[in-house]
Amino acid sequence: MDSGNLAWSVAATALVLFMTPGVAFFYGGLVKAKSVVSMMMMSFGALGLVSVLWILYGFNMSAVESPWAFAGNPFSDFGLAGADSDTLVGVAYGATFAIITVALISGAIADRAKFGAWMIFAGLFATLVYFPVAAWVWGGGWVYSLGETFGFSTNVIDYAGGTAVHINAGAAALALAIVLGKRIGFQKGVHKPHNVPLVLLGAAILWFGWFGFNAGAEGTFGLLGTEDSTVGLIVINTIGATAAAIIGWLIIEKIKDGKATSVGAASGAVAGLVAITPACANLTPGWSLLLGVVAGVVCALAVELKWKLGFDDSLDVVGVHLVGGLIGTLYLGFFATGTGLFLGGGWEQIVLQLIAAVGVMVYSFVVALVLGFAIEKTIGFRVKNEDEIAGVDTAVHGEEGYALAEQA
Repeated sequence: MDSGNLAWSVAATALVLFMTPGVAFFYGGLVKAKSVVSMMMMSFGALGLVSVLWILYGFNMSAVESPWAFAGNPFSDFGLAGADSDTLVGVAYGATFAIITVALISGAIADRAKFGAWMIFAGLFATLVYFPVAAWVWGGGWVYSLGETFGFSTNVIDYAGGTAVHINAGAAALALAIVLGKRIGFQKGVHKPHNVPLVLLGAAILWFGWFGFNAGAEGTFGLLGTEDSTVGLIVINTIGATAAAIIGWLIIEKIKDGKATSVGAASGAVAGLVAITPACANLTPGWSLLLGVVAGVVCALAVELKWKLGFDDSLDVVGVHLVGGLIGTLYLGFFATGTGLFLGGGWEQIVLQLIAAVGVMVYSFVVALVLGFAIEKTIGFRVKNEDEIAGVDTAVHGEEGYALAEQA
């Protein structure tokens, strides 16, 4: 790896790692003041645990020799004792994707989850779902090889994680929301963000880090600076789709509620980032703008589903990440440069994108549901009602997010 690729790879790894604290801020601002420590700790807990598991055996599981293998051998280089320096740069970059995928799920169970139960779930989900799915999508597995399997002229497109990260996390979030049930007093308008500036800070950090998320592979895998590098396209699409999604979300908010909110702008930005993730290298900038608007509009409407369907996805992981990931993944079937239905291709790209999206979604949901119910029925996943009312922070962690001086 040359010095330019190496420098950008390390920088991109740091950017994506910083996204998980960004998630912590974003989620932390959205919950009650008595739950902010608990909410942020679930992100930091995932950061600690998933990093260790990835180094021990997760990376080994993330590549397969046969398209129909479930995952790689976790013990093939346990602890990465035999990996060279260039390989380890890629390992570190891959770790950051595993971490944030798990951390994203936690938003669905805000205000009511036990930390220990969450950590058990996080370790099992990473092992049984994220590590294998990463192999399926990027490591030579069935998703990666689906076009060749069908004899198509194209392959599944998921540049940076529409399926492996966002659909994966969103489906698992829906499963856990079902397992843990509704918060006390669950109804529209009752649970409001306790710290809006924290939400905006988190969204800004996520957007900042997302340039490593989307463009990082260009250096990590030795592509930066070559004649066919798409890094410029990736960067402008990451700006454009996100900006357009903010506008789309705010328009819907204004029409529905009469006001465009700052939390709506932050949520719209995240929805745009989610949608452009799989598509960042395969859309022209104009089509990325359209994708952003579509994602902002549809996700702003999708977050209302929990009220209609009765599942308490506390921080709208389903409405933003599952729906946004599906939009970005399926959109490529129509507008991917050269292979999309409307841009020179046929139905092949649509078929591939749909099978990949549904396959990952169903697998993630089923396994997360089983894991969640198993934990709930054994050690318990949800805190006691009295602890939820008193505040998860003091009950679970013995801390408060805000130590306010008593008035004399």
